[in-house]
Amino acid sequence: MNKPKPKKRHSGPKEPGQTAINCAYDEVVPLEKLVPNPRNPNRHPESQVRLLAKVIAHQGWRSPVVVSTRSGFIVAGHGRYDAARLLGLSQVPVDYQDFATEADEWAHLVADNRIAELAEADEAALRELLGELKATDFEMELTGFDADALAGLLTEPAEPEPPDDFPEADEDLPTEHQCPRCGFQWSGKASQE
Repeated sequence: MNKPKPKKRHSGPKEPGQTAINCAYDEVVPLEKLVPNPRNPNRHPESQVRLLAKVIAHQGWRSPVVVSTRSGFIVAGHGRYDAARLLGLSQVPVDYQDFATEADEWAHLVADNRIAELAEADEAALRELLGELKATDFEMELTGFDADALAGLLTEPAEPEPPDDFPEADEDLPTEHQCPRCGFQWSGKASQE
């Protein structure tokens, strides 16, 4: 069994005009040698690529471009590839990955973005974290949220109010049913046992 080579780490630009590499990678590869996967279903709008380029210029590379050793195509990092082109970079960090089959490679191509889409944000925790960032005079666009989204997230939601024609609840209304175990009372349809 082949033992994988340890990943390289580099914490600064390799040459003037290059962006810092702050991630593990196998090799720094000339940009023109990378081949985007023609089957990539994800499209990267210009606004996203510009924002990603801004983040890479500010923080350096936090994730390499992932390339399949089987096909030679980019499997993950098409947006980072486009951002590097926009920045005029001549080389990027690459992580080479082995895929047993074409199907495995395609599944990773799809899952790389889809799994991230399935995450759910804790609005209160996000609001708190963004508020702390804003207090430090951090450039908030680097969080990935535009000004309108930030304004909505940083504003405490108003307490919901019932409509004007909503009837007041009468706590003294008789109930039709009561749970024999916990004593909860309700009106309406009894549950089927």
